[in-house]
Amino acid sequence: MSLYFTRSFLYSLILISSSACSSYRKIPYFQDLNKKVISEESLDNYTPPLIQTQDILGINVSSLNPEASAVFNYNLNRVNGNNYDLSPGNPVVGYLVDVQGEIHLPLVGAMKVSGLTTSEISRQLQAKLLAYLKQPTVNIRIINFKVAVFGDVLKPDVYSVQNERITVPEALSLAGDLNITAVRTDVLLVREQNGKRQYVPIDLTSKAIFNSPYFYLKNNDVIYVQADKTKFATVDRGYRTASLVLSGLSVIAIVISTILR
Repeated sequence: MSLYFTRSFLYSLILISSSACSSYRKIPYFQDLNKKVISEESLDNYTPPLIQTQDILGINVSSLNPEASAVFNYNLNRVNGNNYDLSPGNPVVGYLVDVQGEIHLPLVGAMKVSGLTTSEISRQLQAKLLAYLKQPTVNIRIINFKVAVFGDVLKPDVYSVQNERITVPEALSLAGDLNITAVRTDVLLVREQNGKRQYVPIDLTSKAIFNSPYFYLKNNDVIYVQADKTKFATVDRGYRTASLVLSGLSVIAIVISTILR
Protein backbone atom coordinates (compact mmCIF):
# COMPACT_ATOMS: atom_id res chain seq x y z
CA MET A 1 0.00 0.00 0.00
CA SER A 2 2.84 2.31 0.89
CA LEU A 3 4.63 1.59 -2.40
CA TYR A 4 1.44 2.21 -4.36
CA PHE A 5 0.90 5.50 -2.55
CA THR A 6 4.49 6.57 -3.25
CA ARG A 7 4.22 5.79 -6.95
CA SER A 8 0.90 7.61 -7.23
CA PHE A 9 2.35 10.62 -5.45
CA LEU A 10 5.41 10.75 -7.73
CA TYR A 11 3.24 10.32 -10.82
CA SER A 12 1.05 13.21 -9.69
CA LEU A 13 4.11 15.39 -9.17
CA ILE A 14 5.34 14.58 -12.69
CA LEU A 15 1.95 15.47 -14.19
CA ILE A 16 1.79 18.77 -12.28
CA SER A 17 5.37 19.61 -13.25
CA SER A 18 4.74 18.80 -16.93
CA SER A 19 1.56 20.83 -16.94
CA ALA A 20 3.33 23.82 -15.35
CA CYS A 21 6.18 23.65 -17.90
CA SER A 22 3.71 23.37 -20.76
CA SER A 23 1.77 26.38 -19.50
CA TYR A 24 4.93 28.43 -18.99
CA ARG A 25 6.01 27.84 -22.59
CA LYS A 26 2.96 29.84 -23.67
CA ILE A 27 3.94 32.90 -21.61
CA PRO A 28 7.26 34.39 -22.91
CA TYR A 29 7.18 36.92 -25.75
CA PHE A 30 9.24 36.58 -28.95
CA GLN A 31 10.25 32.98 -28.26
CA ASP A 32 11.98 32.52 -31.61
CA LEU A 33 14.33 35.45 -30.95
CA ASN A 34 17.82 34.55 -29.75
CA LYS A 35 18.09 36.75 -26.66
CA LYS A 36 21.60 35.62 -25.82
CA VAL A 37 23.29 37.51 -28.65
CA ILE A 38 23.02 40.96 -30.19
CA SER A 39 21.26 40.87 -33.53
CA GLU A 40 20.31 43.60 -35.99
CA GLU A 41 17.84 44.05 -38.80
CA SER A 42 16.77 46.98 -40.96
CA LEU A 43 13.69 49.02 -40.17
CA ASP A 44 11.66 49.00 -43.35
CA ASN A 45 8.10 48.39 -42.16
CA TYR A 46 7.28 51.87 -40.84
CA THR A 47 5.15 54.19 -42.94
CA PRO A 48 3.93 57.57 -41.67
CA PRO A 49 0.17 57.60 -41.03
CA LEU A 50 -2.00 59.10 -43.76
CA ILE A 51 -4.51 61.72 -42.78
CA GLN A 52 -8.14 60.61 -42.75
CA THR A 53 -11.48 62.29 -42.14
CA GLN A 54 -12.17 63.16 -38.49
CA ASP A 55 -8.47 63.61 -37.77
CA ILE A 56 -7.67 66.86 -35.99
CA LEU A 57 -4.52 68.61 -37.11
CA GLY A 58 -2.55 70.88 -34.83
CA ILE A 59 -1.01 73.51 -37.10
CA ASN A 60 1.56 76.01 -35.93
CA VAL A 61 2.78 78.69 -38.33
CA SER A 62 5.72 81.01 -37.70
CA SER A 63 7.47 83.51 -39.98
CA LEU A 64 9.30 86.80 -40.09
CA ASN A 65 5.84 88.39 -39.80
CA PRO A 66 4.73 87.24 -36.31
CA GLU A 67 1.53 89.28 -36.39
CA ALA A 68 0.58 87.94 -39.82
CA SER A 69 1.38 84.38 -38.74
CA ALA A 70 -0.92 84.73 -35.74
CA VAL A 71 -4.04 84.57 -37.92
CA PHE A 72 -3.25 80.94 -38.79
CA ASN A 73 -2.70 80.09 -35.13
CA TYR A 74 -5.92 81.80 -34.06
CA ASN A 75 -7.78 78.49 -33.78
CA LEU A 76 -5.65 77.36 -30.87
CA ASN A 77 -8.78 76.84 -28.78
CA ARG A 78 -11.18 75.95 -31.54
CA VAL A 79 -11.66 73.48 -34.38
CA ASN A 80 -12.38 75.17 -37.73
CA GLY A 81 -13.75 78.12 -35.78
CA ASN A 82 -16.19 76.02 -33.75
CA ASN A 83 -15.97 74.95 -30.14
CA TYR A 84 -14.75 71.37 -29.92
CA ASP A 85 -13.95 70.57 -26.28
CA LEU A 86 -12.66 73.40 -24.13
CA SER A 87 -12.87 71.57 -20.83
CA PRO A 88 -9.75 72.06 -18.67
CA GLY A 89 -8.96 68.36 -18.88
CA ASN A 90 -9.04 68.22 -22.67
CA PRO A 91 -8.39 71.52 -24.44
CA VAL A 92 -8.33 70.00 -27.94
CA VAL A 93 -7.03 72.41 -30.53
CA GLY A 94 -6.61 72.37 -34.27
CA TYR A 95 -8.30 71.89 -37.63
CA LEU A 96 -10.83 69.11 -38.17
CA VAL A 97 -10.55 67.12 -41.42
CA ASP A 98 -14.10 67.14 -42.81
CA VAL A 99 -15.94 64.44 -44.78
CA GLN A 100 -14.45 65.83 -48.02
CA GLY A 101 -10.97 65.29 -46.56
CA GLU A 102 -10.34 69.04 -46.30
CA ILE A 103 -9.40 71.57 -43.68
CA HIS A 104 -10.31 75.25 -43.91
CA LEU A 105 -7.62 77.82 -43.22
CA PRO A 106 -7.73 81.62 -43.05
CA LEU A 107 -6.81 83.23 -46.42
CA VAL A 108 -5.84 79.84 -47.89
CA GLY A 109 -9.38 78.48 -47.73
CA ALA A 110 -10.14 74.78 -48.28
CA MET A 111 -7.12 72.51 -48.51
CA LYS A 112 -7.26 68.82 -49.39
CA VAL A 113 -5.28 66.85 -46.80
CA SER A 114 -6.73 63.32 -46.66
CA GLY A 115 -4.36 60.69 -47.96
CA LEU A 116 -1.31 62.86 -47.18
CA THR A 117 1.23 62.66 -44.38
CA THR A 118 1.75 65.55 -41.99
CA SER A 119 5.12 66.24 -43.65
CA GLU A 120 3.49 66.49 -47.08
CA ILE A 121 0.82 68.84 -45.75
CA SER A 122 3.49 71.01 -44.11
CA ARG A 123 5.37 71.38 -47.40
CA GLN A 124 2.22 72.17 -49.39
CA LEU A 125 0.92 74.67 -46.85
CA GLN A 126 4.30 76.33 -46.54
CA ALA A 127 4.31 76.88 -50.33
CA LYS A 128 0.80 78.38 -50.20
CA LEU A 129 1.74 80.73 -47.35
CA LEU A 130 4.61 82.29 -49.31
CA ALA A 131 1.98 84.58 -50.83
CA TYR A 132 1.21 86.00 -47.38
CA LEU A 133 4.25 85.48 -45.15
CA LYS A 134 8.01 85.91 -45.24
CA GLN A 135 9.88 82.63 -44.80
CA PRO A 136 6.97 80.71 -43.25
CA THR A 137 7.62 77.59 -41.21
CA VAL A 138 4.82 75.10 -40.67
CA ASN A 139 4.66 72.35 -38.04
CA ILE A 140 1.78 69.87 -38.12
CA ARG A 141 0.80 66.84 -36.07
CA ILE A 142 -2.32 64.74 -35.46
CA ILE A 143 -3.53 65.81 -32.04
CA ASN A 144 -6.36 63.32 -31.60
CA PHE A 145 -4.14 60.29 -32.28
CA LYS A 146 -5.32 57.49 -29.99
CA VAL A 147 -5.38 53.70 -29.65
CA ALA A 148 -7.66 51.48 -27.59
CA VAL A 149 -6.52 48.41 -25.68
CA PHE A 150 -8.98 46.10 -23.94
CA GLY A 151 -9.51 42.49 -22.96
CA ASP A 152 -7.18 40.57 -20.65
CA VAL A 153 -4.78 43.42 -19.82
CA LEU A 154 -4.08 45.19 -16.55
CA LYS A 155 -5.45 48.63 -17.54
CA PRO A 156 -7.84 48.53 -20.51
CA ASP A 157 -8.42 52.05 -21.80
CA VAL A 158 -8.22 54.46 -24.72
CA TYR A 159 -4.74 55.99 -24.80
CA SER A 160 -3.82 59.31 -26.39
CA VAL A 161 -0.52 59.35 -28.27
CA GLN A 162 1.60 62.49 -28.30
CA ASN A 163 3.35 61.61 -31.54
CA GLU A 164 2.46 59.63 -34.64
CA ARG A 165 4.66 56.63 -33.93
CA ILE A 166 3.58 53.92 -31.51
CA THR A 167 4.05 50.15 -31.72
CA VAL A 168 1.98 47.18 -30.58
CA PRO A 169 4.30 46.45 -27.59
CA GLU A 170 4.23 50.12 -26.59
CA ALA A 171 0.43 50.19 -26.62
CA LEU A 172 0.28 47.01 -24.53
CA SER A 173 2.80 48.54 -22.13
CA LEU A 174 0.54 51.57 -21.70
CA ALA A 175 -2.22 49.13 -20.74
CA GLY A 176 0.00 47.58 -18.06
CA ASP A 177 0.93 44.50 -20.14
CA LEU A 178 -1.06 41.30 -20.63
CA ASN A 179 -2.33 39.42 -17.61
CA ILE A 180 -0.82 36.00 -16.99
CA THR A 181 -4.09 34.44 -18.19
CA ALA A 182 -3.98 36.21 -21.58
CA VAL A 183 -3.49 34.19 -24.75
CA ARG A 184 -0.36 35.65 -26.29
CA THR A 185 -0.93 33.88 -29.60
CA ASP A 186 -4.46 35.29 -29.93
CA VAL A 187 -4.23 39.09 -29.94
CA LEU A 188 -6.48 40.91 -32.38
CA LEU A 189 -5.81 44.27 -34.06
CA VAL A 190 -8.82 46.06 -35.54
CA ARG A 191 -8.05 48.84 -38.01
CA GLU A 192 -10.38 51.10 -40.00
CA GLN A 193 -8.76 52.62 -43.06
CA ASN A 194 -9.90 53.82 -46.47
CA GLY A 195 -13.50 52.87 -45.78
CA LYS A 196 -12.63 49.30 -44.78
CA ARG A 197 -12.23 47.46 -41.48
CA GLN A 198 -9.41 44.95 -41.04
CA TYR A 199 -9.12 42.22 -38.40
CA VAL A 200 -5.47 41.30 -37.98
CA PRO A 201 -4.32 38.33 -35.82
CA ILE A 202 -1.11 38.90 -33.86
CA ASP A 203 1.14 36.30 -32.22
CA LEU A 204 3.25 37.90 -29.50
CA THR A 205 5.27 34.73 -28.95
CA SER A 206 6.98 35.24 -32.33
CA LYS A 207 9.46 37.94 -33.27
CA ALA A 208 7.74 38.14 -36.67
CA ILE A 209 5.63 40.95 -35.19
CA PHE A 210 8.67 43.27 -35.42
CA ASN A 211 8.68 43.04 -39.21
CA SER A 212 4.92 43.07 -39.61
CA PRO A 213 3.30 46.01 -41.45
CA TYR A 214 0.99 46.17 -38.42
CA PHE A 215 3.81 46.58 -35.88
CA TYR A 216 3.34 50.36 -36.00
CA LEU A 217 -0.17 51.41 -35.04
CA LYS A 218 -2.39 53.91 -36.80
CA ASN A 219 -4.82 56.44 -35.39
CA ASN A 220 -7.92 54.81 -33.83
CA ASP A 221 -6.48 51.29 -33.91
CA VAL A 222 -8.05 48.85 -31.42
CA ILE A 223 -6.21 45.96 -29.75
CA TYR A 224 -8.15 43.12 -28.13
CA VAL A 225 -6.43 40.54 -25.93
CA GLN A 226 -8.17 37.18 -25.52
CA ALA A 227 -8.25 35.52 -22.08
CA ASP A 228 -7.63 31.79 -21.83
CA LYS A 229 -10.09 29.21 -20.49
CA THR A 230 -8.34 29.18 -17.11
CA LYS A 231 -9.59 32.66 -16.33
CA PHE A 232 -13.16 31.77 -17.26
CA ALA A 233 -12.97 28.57 -15.21
CA THR A 234 -11.69 30.50 -12.19
CA VAL A 235 -14.43 33.11 -12.43
CA ASP A 236 -17.08 30.48 -13.16
CA ARG A 237 -15.91 28.38 -10.21
CA GLY A 238 -16.15 31.44 -7.98
CA TYR A 239 -19.72 32.14 -9.10
CA ARG A 240 -20.73 28.51 -8.59
CA THR A 241 -19.13 28.40 -5.13
CA ALA A 242 -20.87 31.62 -4.11
CA SER A 243 -24.15 30.28 -5.46
CA LEU A 244 -23.80 27.04 -3.50
CA VAL A 245 -22.91 28.92 -0.32
CA LEU A 246 -25.92 31.21 -0.69
CA SER A 247 -28.18 28.22 -1.41
CA GLY A 248 -26.83 26.43 1.65
CA LEU A 249 -27.39 29.47 3.84
CA SER A 250 -30.93 29.76 2.51
CA VAL A 251 -31.65 26.11 3.40
CA ILE A 252 -30.19 26.58 6.89
CA ALA A 253 -32.28 29.72 7.38
CA ILE A 254 -35.43 27.84 6.35
CA VAL A 255 -34.64 24.91 8.70
CA ILE A 256 -33.96 27.25 11.62
CA SER A 257 -37.13 29.21 10.89
CA THR A 258 -39.14 25.93 10.86
CA ILE A 259 -37.66 24.73 14.14
CA LEU A 260 -38.36 28.01 15.91
CA ARG A 261 -42.05 27.97 14.97
